Amino acid sequence: MVLNVRNLVAWCYGIYLLSSGKVRKLKEKSKNGAFILSVYFHNPSKKLFELSVKWFLKNGFTFISVKDLITIKENKLGFPPMAVIFTVDDGWKENQQNIFEIAEKYQIPVTTFIATEPVEEGTLFWWSYVNIALKEKWQVPSISEMKKLKNQNRLDFINDIKSKINKQERDALIPEDLINYQYSNYIHFGSHTVTHPILSNCTSEVAHFEITQSQKILQNWLHYPINSFAYPNGNYTEREIAILKDNGYKIAFNTVPHYLTPDKMSNIYEIPRFDVLEDVSFVENICRMTGLWFERKKLK
Repeated sequence: MVLNVRNLVAWCYGIYLLSSGKVRKLKEKSKNGAFILSVYFHNPSKKLFELSVKWFLKNGFTFISVKDLITIKENKLGFPPMAVIFTVDDGWKENQQNIFEIAEKYQIPVTTFIATEPVEEGTLFWWSYVNIALKEKWQVPSISEMKKLKNQNRLDFINDIKSKINKQERDALIPEDLINYQYSNYIHFGSHTVTHPILSNCTSEVAHFEITQSQKILQNWLHYPINSFAYPNGNYTEREIAILKDNGYKIAFNTVPHYLTPDKMSNIYEIPRFDVLEDVSFVENICRMTGLWFERKKLK
């Protein structure tokens, strides 16, 4: 945890939530199959990921896979009691040691959504280039501002930054890291586009390429159907859903922090997820993973 006022206040609020009996009530609802906890990570430390796994196991939860969710939807099955699903976005190089090895150790399913270009070419994730530029005090938009730009305008900034810096150590896994787990019972992969753009800011041609080409690349590496997807930054429109359907994807995840209830399964291309942060207390992350943190927003 980064020690600052925000995190200390959040830790106190988290302690209040955990001591209020809300976790016990949540577990009772989960035992009745009222919802599935859908949780996602990016680049957690091994300690954070393992603590998260152990917390759910200690509290009686069962880990289910993305494939299980598809089966529940297609066969119209009821929700399993005390169920949680872990997914991971991007494909950071540290995931191999910090996530894959832990998932194998505890025998829990995890799906990682891969942005293929950084894996294939060894480039940085685009926001890493922005961070380099900001550190050098170059006049570029912030990451949050970049996310609002039309895709080509964002790419112009990124390409300009790339031209001014030396080659950097890669951010992402390498293809062999994925291939080594292609027969794993616990480690699975889905698509997160090629370059991790904000799809809603892309032209239709680019959005189609990003969704279909990443699927082709992953299938070429892994030799099994890639039918799951996570929207970069959680942004999408009906256009992206249509592209996914047309290309054989069976499920897609957004970043809306909601419980995965039966009614939310009615559109399997808009599966919600609770996020885990890497620079806050584990107390806060327990509250985030269980959805208690978002009660302030009166989520149902």
